[in-house]
Amino acid sequence: QVQLVESGGGSVQSGGSLRLSCAASGYTYSSYCMAWFRQAPGKEREGVAAVGGDGVTAYTDSVKGRFTISQDSAKNNVYLQMSSLKPEDTAMYYCAAESHYDYCSVSYLKPRYWGQGTQVTVSS
Repeated sequence: QVQLVESGGGSVQSGGSLRLSCAASGYTYSSYCMAWFRQAPGKEREGVAAVGGDGVTAYTDSVKGRFTISQDSAKNNVYLQMSSLKPEDTAMYYCAAESHYDYCSVSYLKPRYWGQGTQVTVSS
């Protein structure tokens, strides 16, 4: 059973940075697409960034150039480095994983495994 535990959320001012971490267990990183999703109050959940076992990454347009997803296969960790944060980035951020996929992308991925989420709040 895949288990995902997020950490690293918090409050930051606009323009600041945060790094989210996802500790994963029960999976083989090379077989999974790992992703970060977020959901703001009153809005639908959206995919933010994804990384495949081959290291190829994908991002939603609103975070390109500001966010970077990476994974440490030795530690089974997935990270989301967030820079130049904006108030509209405020949301609950979730780590997600899926082994059955055609494209490891934020648009097509339908993860079966989810973490409990970590809150990110950006103030103006």
